[in-house]
Amino acid sequence: MFNLLAQTGDELVESGTEAGEFLTGLEAIGTGLEAVGSGLEAVGAGLGYGLAAIGPGIGIGIVVGNAISSMARQPESAGMVRTTMFLGIAFTEALALIGFVVFILLLP
Repeated sequence: MFNLLAQTGDELVESGTEAGEFLTGLEAIGTGLEAVGSGLEAVGAGLGYGLAAIGPGIGIGIVVGNAISSMARQPESAGMVRTTMFLGIAFTEALALIGFVVFILLLP
């Protein structure tokens, strides 16, 4: 389509269209690709955080479910189980917060 002939160093001569218009078209294409790239970065960061939040959500469900089961079997140990449950929830939630920080760092 474009027949480019290289002359001396910086000069390009094109048959049918001026070199300036050609370079302006290339700049417009580059700007569009940059916008698409930044959009894909945001989508990737959001997807990453969503996946990072699934694990702690499942983990907290397992911790609370096992704590309730333990309290139902041995009501006399409910105080110790409850304390351990809250510690487990806190540590599991820390993983979600780390995922959120990484999400913020990945945004442009």
